[in-house]
Amino acid sequence: MFKATDFIPKKYTSTIENGNFEWSAPSNIALVKYWGKKDNQIPANPSVSFTLNNCKTITKLVFSKRYTAAPLSETNNGFCFDLLFEGKPKEDFKPKIQKFLERIEVYLPFLKAYHFTIDTQNTFPHSSGIASSASGMAALAMNFMSLEKVLNPEMTEDYFYQKASFLARLGSGSACRSVKGNVVAWGNQANIKGSSDLYGVEFPYAIHENFKNYQDTILLVDKGEKQVSSTVGHDLMHNHPYAERRFAQAHENLDQLIAIFENGNLDEFIKVVESEALTLHAMMMTSMPYFILMKPNTLQIINAIWKFRNETQIPVCFTLDAGANVHVLYPENVSGKVLQFIQDELVVFCQNRQYICDQIGDGAIAL
Repeated sequence: MFKATDFIPKKYTSTIENGNFEWSAPSNIALVKYWGKKDNQIPANPSVSFTLNNCKTITKLVFSKRYTAAPLSETNNGFCFDLLFEGKPKEDFKPKIQKFLERIEVYLPFLKAYHFTIDTQNTFPHSSGIASSASGMAALAMNFMSLEKVLNPEMTEDYFYQKASFLARLGSGSACRSVKGNVVAWGNQANIKGSSDLYGVEFPYAIHENFKNYQDTILLVDKGEKQVSSTVGHDLMHNHPYAERRFAQAHENLDQLIAIFENGNLDEFIKVVESEALTLHAMMMTSMPYFILMKPNTLQIINAIWKFRNETQIPVCFTLDAGANVHVLYPENVSGKVLQFIQDELVVFCQNRQYICDQIGDGAIAL
């Protein structure tokens, strides 16, 4: 198991003047939710997620060696980069990238030696209400690690991916679950071998056929900006009256999922996943200040799913992120019936009748 200090390089044995890399990294959907964090993006409780396949960020990193230091300003701190979103300059994204570079410089000491052009795009509609920070930070971390691998050719594959996940976490906590693997655990959990608060790990145990190629159809209920950011929401767990019990519950639910993934029990899977989604939103509603990110149509969809499942016995369930959109989860072998149900009964609750069909994927891919 790696420690944070293991990711500080001793020295580089190679050099490179310029070049480029390109990676795609997917979004992910947590089954056991991470809500609340300590300093340095350390999670207050462990989580586990399905890696998605279609909802992803594609990022190209072009770099060239610099021979004069960047003129220091209040905003750049010596880093030199341009940021493009879908080919056009995106100034309002730059502060987040600047903060990321400042956090990871100790682990990637070459950062100030290059000028970077970061050109990024999403495969899902911008402002669709799907969080792009996880996929975006994971894709950027993969590119930086590709450059470090050139500077340190002896690097092992295991170190490469674990450090990429470690770096991605420093940009956006859940980004560490978007690097490698189709089921990824993040956070110290006694019963998950190799688990760490510092990075995500591929789920190390058996996964039943029922969960292979699991489907996730994302219903875009509300594409507007959330009234409370995830960062603020996480911070509200610090003095939350139910925080400690919630953190213990996450450990318990993760233990349950270990057994469920092995035995394939879809009824028990549904109970854990839906309970986790509602608990996440219950934490928001009981914080101070309190807030509600669900919309009336979110509840309409949840009730329709419950009614459909009860009447048909088809193992379809929902989960939610910190927003109004609904992720409809179901095994591949019932996808025809579930998609028909979505089209017949659920799209009416989506903004502009929009939804995205996705499924489990394997993580970041070099392009």
